[in-house]
Amino acid sequence: MIGQETHEVERKIRAILQILSDSPRPLGGRVVAQRLKEQGIDLNERTVRYHLKIMDERGFTCQMGNRDGRVITELGLEELRSALVCDKIGFVTDRLEVLAYFTSFDPAVRNSGFVPIDVSLFPEKDFPRAMELMAGVFRAGLCISNLVALAHEGEKLGETTVPRGKIGLATISTAVVSGAMLKAGITVDFKFGGILQFHAHKPVRFIELIEYHGSTVDPFEIFVAARMTSVSSTAQHGDGNILASFQELPLPSKTMAETILQQLQKAGLCRTPFMGKANEQLYAIPVKMNKVGLVIPSGLNAAAAAAEAGIAVTSKAMNGITHILELRDFYELRGHGAC
Repeated sequence: MIGQETHEVERKIRAILQILSDSPRPLGGRVVAQRLKEQGIDLNERTVRYHLKIMDERGFTCQMGNRDGRVITELGLEELRSALVCDKIGFVTDRLEVLAYFTSFDPAVRNSGFVPIDVSLFPEKDFPRAMELMAGVFRAGLCISNLVALAHEGEKLGETTVPRGKIGLATISTAVVSGAMLKAGITVDFKFGGILQFHAHKPVRFIELIEYHGSTVDPFEIFVAARMTSVSSTAQHGDGNILASFQELPLPSKTMAETILQQLQKAGLCRTPFMGKANEQLYAIPVKMNKVGLVIPSGLNAAAAAAEAGIAVTSKAMNGITHILELRDFYELRGHGAC
Protein backbone atom coordinates (compact mmCIF):
# COMPACT_ATOMS: atom_id res chain seq x y z
CA MET A 1 0.00 0.00 0.00
CA ILE A 2 1.52 3.28 -1.07
CA GLY A 3 1.45 5.89 1.70
CA GLN A 4 -0.36 9.14 0.97
CA GLU A 5 2.86 11.19 0.96
CA THR A 6 4.60 8.76 -1.40
CA HIS A 7 1.51 8.64 -3.59
CA GLU A 8 1.52 12.43 -3.98
CA VAL A 9 5.22 12.41 -4.92
CA GLU A 10 4.53 9.79 -7.58
CA ARG A 11 1.69 11.87 -9.03
CA LYS A 12 3.94 14.92 -9.23
CA ILE A 13 6.65 12.89 -10.94
CA ARG A 14 4.18 11.64 -13.52
CA ALA A 15 3.00 15.22 -14.13
CA ILE A 16 6.60 16.27 -14.77
CA LEU A 17 7.13 13.29 -17.09
CA GLN A 18 4.05 14.32 -19.07
CA ILE A 19 5.39 17.86 -19.49
CA LEU A 20 8.77 16.54 -20.68
CA SER A 21 7.01 14.10 -23.02
CA ASP A 22 5.05 16.95 -24.64
CA SER A 23 8.15 19.08 -25.21
CA PRO A 24 10.33 18.74 -28.34
CA ARG A 25 13.36 20.18 -26.49
CA PRO A 26 15.04 19.83 -23.06
CA LEU A 27 13.36 21.71 -20.22
CA GLY A 28 14.85 23.10 -17.03
CA GLY A 29 13.38 23.31 -13.54
CA ARG A 30 12.10 26.86 -13.97
CA VAL A 31 10.09 26.09 -17.13
CA VAL A 32 8.75 22.84 -15.68
CA ALA A 33 7.62 24.70 -12.54
CA GLN A 34 5.80 27.26 -14.68
CA ARG A 35 3.98 24.58 -16.67
CA LEU A 36 3.05 22.68 -13.52
CA LYS A 37 1.54 25.88 -12.14
CA GLU A 38 -0.60 26.20 -15.27
CA GLN A 39 -2.00 22.76 -14.37
CA GLY A 40 -2.73 23.79 -10.79
CA ILE A 41 0.33 22.07 -9.28
CA ASP A 42 2.24 24.61 -7.22
CA LEU A 43 5.89 23.50 -6.90
CA ASN A 44 8.77 25.94 -6.70
CA GLU A 45 11.81 25.59 -8.93
CA ARG A 46 13.94 24.08 -6.17
CA THR A 47 11.38 21.35 -5.45
CA VAL A 48 11.04 20.56 -9.16
CA ARG A 49 14.80 20.10 -9.39
CA TYR A 50 14.63 17.72 -6.43
CA HIS A 51 12.03 15.62 -8.27
CA LEU A 52 14.10 15.75 -11.46
CA LYS A 53 17.07 14.36 -9.53
CA ILE A 54 14.91 11.44 -8.34
CA MET A 55 13.79 10.86 -11.93
CA ASP A 56 17.41 10.90 -13.16
CA GLU A 57 18.29 8.24 -10.58
CA ARG A 58 15.38 6.07 -11.74
CA GLY A 59 16.39 6.46 -15.37
CA PHE A 60 13.18 8.28 -16.31
CA THR A 61 15.04 11.42 -17.42
CA CYS A 62 18.52 12.47 -18.43
CA GLN A 63 20.35 15.78 -18.70
CA MET A 64 20.80 17.32 -22.11
CA GLY A 65 22.27 20.58 -23.31
CA ASN A 66 22.62 23.04 -20.47
CA ARG A 67 23.16 21.95 -16.86
CA ASP A 68 19.47 22.00 -15.99
CA GLY A 69 17.90 20.73 -19.22
CA ARG A 70 16.12 17.36 -19.05
CA VAL A 71 14.50 15.05 -21.60
CA ILE A 72 12.36 12.00 -20.96
CA THR A 73 13.91 8.59 -21.65
CA GLU A 74 12.30 5.44 -23.07
CA LEU A 75 12.02 4.15 -19.49
CA GLY A 76 10.28 7.40 -18.53
CA LEU A 77 7.82 7.01 -21.42
CA GLU A 78 7.06 3.48 -20.28
CA GLU A 79 6.44 4.73 -16.74
CA LEU A 80 4.07 7.35 -18.13
CA ARG A 81 2.14 4.71 -20.07
CA SER A 82 1.95 2.50 -16.98
CA ALA A 83 0.72 5.21 -14.60
CA LEU A 84 -1.80 4.03 -12.02
CA VAL A 85 -5.21 3.70 -13.65
CA CYS A 86 -6.91 4.97 -10.49
CA ASP A 87 -5.14 8.30 -11.00
CA LYS A 88 -6.55 8.52 -14.53
CA ILE A 89 -10.21 7.79 -13.74
CA GLY A 90 -12.18 10.99 -14.10
CA PHE A 91 -9.31 12.65 -15.97
CA VAL A 92 -11.50 13.49 -18.97
CA THR A 93 -14.21 15.13 -16.86
CA ASP A 94 -11.60 17.05 -14.87
CA ARG A 95 -10.02 18.25 -18.10
CA LEU A 96 -13.37 19.38 -19.50
CA GLU A 97 -14.09 21.32 -16.33
CA VAL A 98 -10.68 23.02 -16.39
CA LEU A 99 -11.06 24.09 -20.02
CA ALA A 100 -14.58 25.34 -19.34
CA TYR A 101 -13.23 27.43 -16.48
CA PHE A 102 -10.47 28.96 -18.63
CA THR A 103 -12.86 29.79 -21.47
CA SER A 104 -13.08 33.58 -21.35
CA PHE A 105 -14.73 34.38 -24.68
CA ASP A 106 -17.44 36.98 -24.21
CA PRO A 107 -20.08 37.14 -26.97
CA ALA A 108 -20.84 40.72 -25.92
CA VAL A 109 -17.27 41.86 -26.63
CA ARG A 110 -16.19 41.27 -30.21
CA ASN A 111 -12.91 39.37 -30.75
CA SER A 112 -12.27 39.04 -27.04
CA GLY A 113 -11.15 36.11 -24.91
CA PHE A 114 -9.84 32.56 -25.06
CA VAL A 115 -11.57 29.42 -26.30
CA PRO A 116 -10.75 25.70 -25.83
CA ILE A 117 -9.39 23.70 -28.76
CA ASP A 118 -8.78 20.19 -30.00
CA VAL A 119 -5.60 19.59 -32.01
CA SER A 120 -4.99 17.17 -34.89
CA LEU A 121 -1.61 16.37 -36.42
CA PHE A 122 -1.28 15.36 -40.09
CA PRO A 123 1.70 14.14 -42.11
CA GLU A 124 2.81 17.18 -44.11
CA LYS A 125 2.78 15.25 -47.39
CA ASP A 126 -0.86 14.20 -46.85
CA PHE A 127 -2.20 17.55 -45.68
CA PRO A 128 -3.44 18.83 -49.07
CA ARG A 129 -5.54 15.69 -49.45
CA ALA A 130 -6.75 16.00 -45.85
CA MET A 131 -7.86 19.58 -46.52
CA GLU A 132 -9.99 18.42 -49.44
CA LEU A 133 -11.58 15.70 -47.31
CA MET A 134 -12.24 18.07 -44.42
CA ALA A 135 -13.76 20.75 -46.65
CA GLY A 136 -16.92 18.73 -47.19
CA VAL A 137 -17.29 18.10 -43.45
CA PHE A 138 -17.12 21.80 -42.61
CA ARG A 139 -19.46 22.60 -45.49
CA ALA A 140 -22.05 20.13 -44.17
CA GLY A 141 -21.97 21.71 -40.70
CA LEU A 142 -20.75 18.54 -38.99
CA CYS A 143 -18.15 20.36 -36.89
CA ILE A 144 -19.01 22.55 -33.94
CA SER A 145 -17.40 25.50 -35.75
CA ASN A 146 -15.62 26.42 -38.97
CA LEU A 147 -13.01 28.38 -37.00
CA VAL A 148 -9.56 26.78 -37.05
CA ALA A 149 -5.87 27.56 -36.56
CA LEU A 150 -2.95 26.14 -38.54
CA ALA A 151 0.59 25.50 -37.31
CA HIS A 152 3.75 24.09 -38.90
CA GLU A 153 6.78 22.28 -37.54
CA GLY A 154 8.06 23.84 -34.31
CA GLU A 155 4.99 26.05 -33.83
CA LYS A 156 2.58 25.58 -30.96
CA LEU A 157 -1.16 24.92 -30.87
CA GLY A 158 -2.65 24.81 -27.39
CA GLU A 159 -0.32 22.55 -25.40
CA THR A 160 1.17 20.79 -28.43
CA THR A 161 4.30 21.73 -30.34
CA VAL A 162 4.01 20.48 -33.91
CA PRO A 163 6.71 17.84 -34.53
CA ARG A 164 8.94 17.49 -37.56
CA GLY A 165 7.16 16.44 -40.75
CA LYS A 166 3.72 17.33 -39.39
CA ILE A 167 1.11 20.06 -39.78
CA GLY A 168 -1.22 20.87 -36.90
CA LEU A 169 -4.84 21.96 -37.14
CA ALA A 170 -6.75 23.32 -34.15
CA THR A 171 -10.54 23.09 -34.08
CA ILE A 172 -12.97 24.36 -31.46
CA SER A 173 -13.59 21.97 -28.57
CA THR A 174 -17.12 21.19 -27.39
CA ALA A 175 -15.97 22.53 -23.99
CA VAL A 176 -16.57 26.04 -25.39
CA VAL A 177 -20.28 25.53 -24.79
CA SER A 178 -19.88 24.49 -21.16
CA GLY A 179 -17.43 27.37 -20.68
CA ALA A 180 -19.99 29.91 -21.90
CA MET A 181 -22.67 28.28 -19.75
CA LEU A 182 -20.40 28.36 -16.69
CA LYS A 183 -19.78 32.08 -17.11
CA ALA A 184 -23.56 32.56 -17.03
CA GLY A 185 -23.89 30.51 -13.85
CA ILE A 186 -25.24 27.37 -15.54
CA THR A 187 -23.75 24.11 -14.33
CA VAL A 188 -23.12 21.58 -17.10
CA ASP A 189 -22.99 17.85 -16.41
CA PHE A 190 -20.61 16.20 -18.88
CA LYS A 191 -22.13 12.79 -19.65
CA PHE A 192 -20.81 11.03 -22.76
CA GLY A 193 -18.68 11.26 -25.83
CA GLY A 194 -20.23 9.14 -28.52
CA ILE A 195 -21.00 8.27 -32.10
CA LEU A 196 -24.20 9.87 -33.39
CA GLN A 197 -25.96 8.18 -36.30
CA PHE A 198 -27.41 10.31 -39.10
CA HIS A 199 -30.08 9.36 -41.63
CA ALA A 200 -31.28 11.64 -44.44
CA HIS A 201 -29.09 14.45 -43.06
CA LYS A 202 -30.73 14.31 -39.62
CA PRO A 203 -29.39 12.89 -36.32
CA VAL A 204 -31.25 9.74 -35.27
CA ARG A 205 -29.59 8.08 -32.27
CA PHE A 206 -26.34 7.41 -30.48
CA ILE A 207 -24.91 4.00 -31.36
CA GLU A 208 -21.73 4.14 -29.23
CA LEU A 209 -21.08 5.91 -25.93
CA ILE A 210 -18.18 6.29 -23.51
CA GLU A 211 -18.95 7.92 -20.18
CA TYR A 212 -16.66 10.84 -19.40
CA HIS A 213 -16.66 10.25 -15.64
CA GLY A 214 -15.23 6.73 -15.88
CA SER A 215 -12.88 7.20 -18.82
CA THR A 216 -9.11 7.58 -18.68
CA VAL A 217 -8.86 8.56 -22.36
CA ASP A 218 -10.97 11.03 -24.31
CA PRO A 219 -13.71 9.10 -26.17
CA PHE A 220 -13.22 11.05 -29.40
CA GLU A 221 -9.53 10.12 -29.56
CA ILE A 222 -10.54 6.45 -29.25
CA PHE A 223 -13.19 6.64 -31.95
CA VAL A 224 -10.94 8.48 -34.41
CA ALA A 225 -8.00 6.12 -33.87
CA ALA A 226 -10.28 3.09 -34.31
CA ARG A 227 -11.88 4.60 -37.44
CA MET A 228 -15.35 4.00 -36.05
CA THR A 229 -16.90 6.98 -37.85
CA SER A 230 -18.25 7.58 -41.33
CA VAL A 231 -18.16 11.36 -41.34
CA SER A 232 -17.43 11.70 -45.07
CA SER A 233 -20.46 9.60 -45.94
CA THR A 234 -22.61 11.69 -43.62
CA ALA A 235 -21.38 14.88 -45.27
CA GLN A 236 -21.88 13.60 -48.82
CA HIS A 237 -25.02 11.48 -48.56
CA GLY A 238 -26.61 12.34 -45.22
CA ASP A 239 -26.21 8.80 -43.84
CA GLY A 240 -23.40 7.86 -41.49
CA ASN A 241 -21.89 8.29 -38.04
CA ILE A 242 -20.19 11.32 -36.51
CA LEU A 243 -18.58 12.30 -33.20
CA ALA A 244 -20.75 14.20 -30.72
CA SER A 245 -20.84 14.99 -27.01
CA PHE A 246 -23.86 14.59 -24.75
CA GLN A 247 -24.34 16.99 -21.85
CA GLU A 248 -27.13 17.72 -19.38
CA LEU A 249 -28.30 21.12 -18.16
CA PRO A 250 -30.66 22.04 -15.30
CA LEU A 251 -34.19 22.47 -16.64
CA PRO A 252 -34.69 25.95 -15.10
CA SER A 253 -31.70 27.18 -17.14
CA LYS A 254 -33.12 26.08 -20.51
CA THR A 255 -34.23 29.53 -21.70
CA MET A 256 -30.96 31.18 -20.71
CA ALA A 257 -29.00 28.30 -22.25
CA GLU A 258 -30.82 28.76 -25.55
CA THR A 259 -29.85 32.44 -25.53
CA ILE A 260 -26.19 31.55 -24.91
CA LEU A 261 -26.25 29.03 -27.75
CA GLN A 262 -27.65 31.69 -30.07
CA GLN A 263 -24.82 34.02 -29.07
CA LEU A 264 -22.24 31.31 -29.73
CA GLN A 265 -23.82 30.56 -33.10
CA LYS A 266 -23.71 34.24 -34.03
CA ALA A 267 -20.00 34.28 -33.10
CA GLY A 268 -19.36 31.21 -35.24
CA LEU A 269 -18.40 29.07 -32.24
CA CYS A 270 -21.28 26.58 -32.18
CA ARG A 271 -23.00 26.00 -35.49
CA THR A 272 -25.30 23.04 -34.84
CA PRO A 273 -26.28 22.36 -31.22
CA PHE A 274 -29.19 19.99 -30.58
CA MET A 275 -31.17 20.65 -27.40
CA GLY A 276 -33.86 18.27 -26.18
CA LYS A 277 -37.13 18.81 -24.35
CA ALA A 278 -37.60 18.78 -20.60
CA ASN A 279 -37.18 15.35 -19.00
CA GLU A 280 -37.26 13.63 -22.42
CA GLN A 281 -34.65 11.40 -24.01
CA LEU A 282 -32.54 12.86 -26.78
CA TYR A 283 -31.36 10.61 -29.62
CA ALA A 284 -32.17 7.49 -27.58
CA ILE A 285 -30.33 8.76 -24.47
CA PRO A 286 -32.53 9.32 -21.39
CA VAL A 287 -32.00 12.36 -19.18
CA LYS A 288 -32.51 12.78 -15.45
CA MET A 289 -35.58 14.47 -13.99
CA ASN A 290 -35.49 18.26 -14.18
CA LYS A 291 -32.70 18.06 -16.76
CA VAL A 292 -32.46 18.77 -20.47
CA GLY A 293 -30.11 17.09 -22.91
CA LEU A 294 -27.66 18.94 -25.15
CA VAL A 295 -25.76 17.34 -28.04
CA ILE A 296 -22.79 19.08 -29.70
CA PRO A 297 -20.97 17.76 -32.82
CA SER A 298 -17.21 17.53 -32.24
CA GLY A 299 -14.62 19.68 -33.96
CA LEU A 300 -12.64 16.45 -34.48
CA ASN A 301 -15.14 15.27 -37.09
CA ALA A 302 -12.94 16.94 -39.70
CA ALA A 303 -9.89 14.94 -38.63
CA ALA A 304 -12.03 11.79 -38.45
CA ALA A 305 -12.87 12.16 -42.15
CA ALA A 306 -9.16 12.22 -42.99
CA ALA A 307 -8.53 9.17 -40.78
CA GLU A 308 -11.32 7.29 -42.56
CA ALA A 309 -9.42 7.79 -45.82
CA GLY A 310 -6.29 6.17 -44.37
CA ILE A 311 -4.37 9.33 -43.47
CA ALA A 312 -2.30 8.85 -40.29
CA VAL A 313 -3.99 11.46 -38.08
CA THR A 314 -3.14 11.96 -34.42
CA SER A 315 -5.98 13.67 -32.56
CA LYS A 316 -5.57 15.34 -29.18
CA ALA A 317 -8.88 16.37 -27.68
CA MET A 318 -9.13 19.20 -25.15
CA ASN A 319 -5.58 20.28 -25.89
CA GLY A 320 -5.61 23.73 -24.33
CA ILE A 321 -6.90 27.19 -25.16
CA THR A 322 -6.17 29.85 -27.75
CA HIS A 323 -7.23 33.45 -28.24
CA ILE A 324 -10.17 33.97 -30.55
CA LEU A 325 -8.03 36.24 -32.75
CA GLU A 326 -5.72 33.30 -33.55
CA LEU A 327 -8.58 31.54 -35.36
CA ARG A 328 -9.86 31.99 -38.87
CA ASP A 329 -12.46 30.39 -41.09
CA PHE A 330 -11.39 27.08 -42.61
CA TYR A 331 -12.22 28.32 -46.09
CA GLU A 332 -10.06 31.38 -45.57
CA LEU A 333 -7.13 29.02 -45.00
CA ARG A 334 -7.89 27.25 -48.24
CA GLY A 335 -8.23 30.55 -50.05
CA HIS A 336 -4.73 31.53 -48.94
CA GLY A 337 -3.24 28.32 -50.28
CA ALA A 338 -2.79 26.58 -46.92
CA CYS A 339 -3.52 23.28 -48.58
